[in-house]
Amino acid sequence: MKEDIERVLEQIRPALARDGGNIELVDVDEANGVVRVRLQGACRGCPMSQVTLKMGVEAMLCEAIPTIKEVVSVDGGKETESPVTCHV
Repeated sequence: MKEDIERVLEQIRPALARDGGNIELVDVDEANGVVRVRLQGACRGCPMSQVTLKMGVEAMLCEAIPTIKEVVSVDGGKETESPVTCHV
């Protein structure tokens, strides 16, 4: 599953890079369908990061990989935002 997630993230990265950001795959809990990512660069402190996570990252990952149930942003190993759950 990690390879599939990385393929989707590669499609997202150019849009983030245009605004000075990036995204890193931190962990995948395949049993529970939880993906943990870390927003980097300008995306890390951006007030729109939750929208980016939900409307961009979540939407693309859930569409491409239906077994994903939620996407969580982490910072330094700690969850920094509420989980973003995929709509089925």
